[in-house]
Parts: sequence; C-alpha cells; structure tokens
Amino acid sequence: MAFLDKVKNLLAKNADKVDTAIDKAGDIVDKKTQGKYTQHVDKVQGAAKKVVRDADTGGQVPPTQQSGQVPPPQPPPGTPPQQQPPTAPPTS
Repeated sequence: MAFLDKVKNLLAKNADKVDTAIDKAGDIVDKKTQGKYTQHVDKVQGAAKKVVRDADTGGQVPPTQQSGQVPPPQPPPGTPPQQQPPTAPPTS
C-alpha cells in the first residue's frame, strides 16, 4: 500500500478529529493575525475540509485537476464551439 493510500485511510477514519484540528488551526491563525486574513483563512479551511471529505468518500479526482480545485465550467451539450471572427490580412 502506497504512502498516500495510508494517509487517505487515516483521514477517512479520523475525519471528525481532522476537521476539529483544521478549525483550531484556523482560529490560531486568525488570532495571530488579529483577524486581518479571516476571509482567506476560511477559504483554506473549507478547501482542507473538502480534501478530508474526498478522502473519506473515496472521491476520485480527474488527472488534470488537483484535489480541492474547482473544475472549469463545461459548455452545455450540443453547443457549438466558439470561433474567433475572421481578421483581414495585413496590408503593406
């Protein structure tokens, strides 16, 4: 079993404890920075908790996407690809 598999199993077994640790770490950072970066800390906490949830549910991440990263929006099926308007050739 690979090292990352072991880590994922540990995260899955202790998801509630990891969530608590993430919250406590965020609270410490907020306290040390006097709340100056609360918005960013909350965002990181959410991403970290998502990674734990993904490990807990065994969620697979596509190879072109990192864990916790939002996938790019896909156009609805049947929508033709957008094309650039033609440009006039340069004149000299």
